[in-house]
Amino acid sequence: MKTLTLLATLLLGQLTSVHADAIYDIKLKDIDGKESRLAAYKGQLLLIVNVASKCGFTKQYTGLEAIYQKYKAKGLTVLGMPCNQFGGQEPGSSEEIKLFCSSKYNVTFPLFEKLEVNGDKRHPLYSALAGKGSPVVGDIKWNFTKFLVGKDGKILGRFESAVAPESPEITAAIEAALATK
Repeated sequence: MKTLTLLATLLLGQLTSVHADAIYDIKLKDIDGKESRLAAYKGQLLLIVNVASKCGFTKQYTGLEAIYQKYKAKGLTVLGMPCNQFGGQEPGSSEEIKLFCSSKYNVTFPLFEKLEVNGDKRHPLYSALAGKGSPVVGDIKWNFTKFLVGKDGKILGRFESAVAPESPEITAAIEAALATK
């Protein structure tokens, strides 16, 4: 029995490593429409968040920017992924989203073009974050779901919308991940 458990653990570790490297190959378009890949953020701790401008959780932009400012010099990057799948709460164009985020919440962390986080048109990023091979599998329930991705590309945690970015739960996870080499 111990041998089977050890074998399963080793196989899971190998699958996670393959999955971790694959996340860096994912193509995205930034908020200005420029092609990008997550490889640009390899070696950084990432907090990836599906965001929306007209949501009850929109005020979390303040907390996201605060933790970005607090930890960016130590290696954290917050990535905002606008999504209009929940109640049509992100109806604007990329230009409108960018203006809203910068003027209302002084957002300086990277933003990307709108994408879908669930369903048949789920973006490959969210297939990696919450799909079949993820350690935190499951559909995204609402705006401002947060994924913490380690410097090695491994998914370290998932935090639902109601968990504020500056909560002890998230800041402890960030600090622990930044403390690892």
